[in-house]
Amino acid sequence: MPAAQTFHRPVARGRPAAWARCAAACRTGLLALGLAAVLPGSATAATTAVTAPPAEAAASAPPSPALSLRVVGGLANVNQYTRHEEPFWTQELPRLTNGKLRASIVPFDRAGIRGQDMLRLMQLGVVPFGTALTSLSSATEPLLGAADLAGLNPDMASLRRHTAAYRPFLEKTLRERHGIELLAIYVYPAQMLFCQRPLKGLADLAGRRVRTASATQADWAEALGAKPVNTSFAELTQNLRSGNVECALTGSMSGYTIGLQQHTRHLFTMPVSWGMAVFGANSGAWAALPADQRSILKQELMRLEQVIWADSERETGDGVRCLTGEQACGGQPGRLQAQAPTADDDRRRRQLLADTVIARWVKRCGASCAEAWNQTIGPISGIEAKLGPSGSR
Repeated sequence: MPAAQTFHRPVARGRPAAWARCAAACRTGLLALGLAAVLPGSATAATTAVTAPPAEAAASAPPSPALSLRVVGGLANVNQYTRHEEPFWTQELPRLTNGKLRASIVPFDRAGIRGQDMLRLMQLGVVPFGTALTSLSSATEPLLGAADLAGLNPDMASLRRHTAAYRPFLEKTLRERHGIELLAIYVYPAQMLFCQRPLKGLADLAGRRVRTASATQADWAEALGAKPVNTSFAELTQNLRSGNVECALTGSMSGYTIGLQQHTRHLFTMPVSWGMAVFGANSGAWAALPADQRSILKQELMRLEQVIWADSERETGDGVRCLTGEQACGGQPGRLQAQAPTADDDRRRRQLLADTVIARWVKRCGASCAEAWNQTIGPISGIEAKLGPSGSR
């Protein structure tokens, strides 16, 4: 059968500084994973997303040739990727489409890609279909993180309400500002505090070095008198082992999966945030797909989103039970001492959210963020985002 032909569109000229900094690393990682054709400056100089037989071979080709998608997924070695993202693209999609769509997928942190660059790489078409963690992408686009600000969602019900209210605005922003079609929103299990010393309440966090994964988590920790240390998920265990941090904010089940029960002794079970991610497609790559295949993808990705959310809610509780030894989970048994938040802790959480977290987020993001918040999440949360005369809170 003749070699496949690539549907593509030209990549925007002029790479920004952020892309220039990560270009070498991204190129090396993607080349190693067989995704070289998606890189700007390659022979195609194009967004490579979908493949099909060339026109001259149409007469001899099968009636419905398979289209091949190239996908960059979320964090490696966590259940969202291993149980859901990878099987969906490599196994379920061909079955659901009767072989008309196939895909290859690799987690971004094994592709030589910094999570902070995923949004821009999707915009450029370097990554045609990809999962971008909002905690990392918010460094360049703070609007993405509104529904998962530190301290906003003490339970899954709150997260669902705030995300539903914000979703239309998020879809519009990604499409109009970044040329990305939002196809799904994923969420990790609740992120909690793992500590080496006892933590009876939020006040005990003062003076401790705490691993954080986003600017809003850092704002939250600073407001409690802690010293935030921003590190990647892959570096978390090493930072605890070396003593660079003595507490860490991460998902309950994620923490169990990477063995934090071996490096900490105490778990404070208040959800600080949840770790959201957006899955989207570069607009050119999305437009290159036939309409019927776009329809199937939208429908099935919404189903996948619902499964991931349900699993994240379940794994939040399972993670705590695995970490404390209440439940046998297949790995090393946990012996962490769990401490639930008190009513005073919950009041403090809400105060920190209103007085510090939202205020600093608005200061970074500007009037557009305050307006978006007050039109979507604000009425539900009961907290208004305010701007002073100079544009700061």
